Amino acid sequence: MGHKVHPKIHRTGILFPWESRWVSVKKYSTYLEQDINIREYLLERFKDAHIDSVFIERGPKNVTITVFAAKPGVIIGRGGQGLDLLRKDIERKFLQMKIKVKLNIQEVRQPSLSAEVVAQQIVKDVENRIPFRRIMKQTIERVMKANAKGVKITLAGRLNGVEIARTETLSEGKIPLITLRSNVDYSNRIARTIYGVIGVKVWIYKGESFERIDKLAEKQDIKRKKKN
Repeated sequence: MGHKVHPKIHRTGILFPWESRWVSVKKYSTYLEQDINIREYLLERFKDAHIDSVFIERGPKNVTITVFAAKPGVIIGRGGQGLDLLRKDIERKFLQMKIKVKLNIQEVRQPSLSAEVVAQQIVKDVENRIPFRRIMKQTIERVMKANAKGVKITLAGRLNGVEIARTETLSEGKIPLITLRSNVDYSNRIARTIYGVIGVKVWIYKGESFERIDKLAEKQDIKRKKKN
């Protein structure tokens, strides 16, 4: 029997960094619950922003939340008003106004190479009743044009409203899931239709990497270069 492992979890600590960065012994469960609730809240509230990832860093008196989104303007709002409202909402709902929140909104350079963004777009198209095969073919074509080494998409459920649920998979290129240095991005989302739930899985292979991939470190390096 095969044992399936989440591709990103399999490489966390080796190729990918932890998305929650803090150390706590006494309040571990409390902080973990807060992190999960904050991520779910952001993904639900800003569906149109196509959020790729949310990094949470905790200090003694503040929390820094860095959001990578394909459409950051949806979160920021006009003149940064949306950012202030969001910061106050997070402090009130999840942190009970005890800790100050600092928000950083960053743009995803290549949305077509983000498995999370691609999966969210597929979910949106499926819920809008676009034929699933057309969605899969167009998505694969778009991802490969963005210079991906390989892509695989799986949809499962009552596709196009048929009575019997089934699983359909389309792929192009290669997806090496065993090699730890393989930079494989993965996302698993759910589309809610009038026929029931349809599962969406996306794998995107970007090539081999011999160095750790840290989005936050890359952004800090870019800022330093601009200052110099």
